[in-house]
Amino acid sequence: MYKQGAVEGAANTESGSRVFVYEVVGLRQNEETDQTNYQIRNSGSVFIRVPYNRMNQEMRRITRLGGKIVSIYPASALQQFNGTASLGIANSEGNGQATPVNATTEVTSPAEEQLKKKDQKGNTMTQAKAKKDAHADVPVNTYRPNAPFIGKCISNDPLVKEGGIGIVQHIKFDLSGSNLKYIEGQSIGIIPPGVDKNGKPEKLRLYSIASTRHGDDVDDKTVSLCVRQLEYKHPETGETVYGVCSTHLCFLKPGDEVKITGPVGKEMLLPSDPEANVIMMATGTGIAPMRAYLWRQFKDAERAANPEYQFKGFSWLIFGVPTSPNILYKEELEEMQAKYPDNFRLTYAISREQKNPQGGRMYIQDRVAEHADELWQLIKNEKTHTYICGLRGMEDGIDAALTAAAAKEGVEWSAYQKEIKKAGRWHVETY
Repeated sequence: MYKQGAVEGAANTESGSRVFVYEVVGLRQNEETDQTNYQIRNSGSVFIRVPYNRMNQEMRRITRLGGKIVSIYPASALQQFNGTASLGIANSEGNGQATPVNATTEVTSPAEEQLKKKDQKGNTMTQAKAKKDAHADVPVNTYRPNAPFIGKCISNDPLVKEGGIGIVQHIKFDLSGSNLKYIEGQSIGIIPPGVDKNGKPEKLRLYSIASTRHGDDVDDKTVSLCVRQLEYKHPETGETVYGVCSTHLCFLKPGDEVKITGPVGKEMLLPSDPEANVIMMATGTGIAPMRAYLWRQFKDAERAANPEYQFKGFSWLIFGVPTSPNILYKEELEEMQAKYPDNFRLTYAISREQKNPQGGRMYIQDRVAEHADELWQLIKNEKTHTYICGLRGMEDGIDAALTAAAAKEGVEWSAYQKEIKKAGRWHVETY
């Protein structure tokens, strides 16, 4: 996410007119933030514009909020790019973490990616090239921000049951008349109407696609998203703030038009092998790509549409939510589990209702620790792909659990994880 910092105001001195960009990470999931019913805005990287004469003050403020500055750029380094994107995955975890991006958090923009390409000349560039070659036929950027497709909302249905936390919607769009094709694991961009606080057109946000390539109606004419309305308390003023794009999407009515770009993304693609094992770990609306995978694997109409892909492997979804009413797509998931008990395993981590062995709240990383030995045996299988989508805060706990399991066999997890990443079997999209 690239964020215009509140600290950037009119500067009257020569030094004050110089603006820098702080790249900040931090504010992980913890017991304190989980006590709140609102989200603290957070993402993998937050980019804050800061005038020179406020740099020290802003550093102290970021430290107070639990953030860490990982790099500083002159703002001029970003001016050569025309826009930023944020990935919206609305977070239904409701545990004090904001998300895209889809939960709705916001992630890496095109400008940020360009900076990374300049700064990183090792594995990142090599892996990016390898992935491009491996997925050369995957559609990308059919519609760009300067020429989006104008789609229409077909339906907009609530996913959170009574007594749950927050607003999460399943939204289906009509793609009739477009050339937009996508596959499971990709994202589309949404450009909300209106202008930002600087009077410029709103930038696009990216959201993980929650439907298969054939759409919910299996007619190749729709695309669906799972979006949480981003709502959080400003950490200094206490003011309630609502996400611009997520609010726009969550309150669309059938027939309303929406600007769509994309598709983008090759990190979260499913293996083509129908006998693969697929481990899925998701929090909140990080379930979006997982739903697309599971539909492709187990939905009758979808299987009929893909005679060349009949899934015979094993899928395991570990899904973290704050309360039972927040289990998104619950009926779908449990129907698939009941129909394919030998091929699909479903495990919930319901943080405000279940306890971990230490008596604390049950988060997804606690479930991973509980099943670490089983997961490790699966991960070692060359046919296994692992997908993680949702809150970045779960990653450390997952790594810790798998470190302990791997160590029992004398394997160093961090080194092994790098190997399977390079092999394209470890896929992560967190914020």
